[in-house]
Amino acid sequence: MALVQMDVTAIDCPDPRALAAFYGAVLGWETDPAREDTDWVELVGPTEGHRLAFQQADDYQPPRWPSAEHGQQMHLDLKVPRDRMDEAEQQVLALGARLLQGDDDGRRSWRVYADPVGHPFCLCAC
Repeated sequence: MALVQMDVTAIDCPDPRALAAFYGAVLGWETDPAREDTDWVELVGPTEGHRLAFQQADDYQPPRWPSAEHGQQMHLDLKVPRDRMDEAEQQVLALGARLLQGDDDGRRSWRVYADPVGHPFCLCAC
């Protein structure tokens, strides 16, 4: 076993509670009340070790994907059953995401979106 293990992935944003609410709704994850304050909110996944954190960044500059200026900074790949991609897309759009790049009429197995503060993420067919 490795000495070092992955703990949490932290994402900069202007409003940690709002972005945590978006990803919590998308993933069905809950906020960890012990890891929540005004500038840090953590979501806990169903599997041990799956955590996402959102931290306050007062000078946050959203990515301008796919431009290199203010590059993507990070992105998440989220798995979705292939036959439920359209349903997942409707869900993330209703929650405040916006489509950046479609799947080229099914020729690609992923679609790219921006979360409510501009971070790109992909819905990937599995």
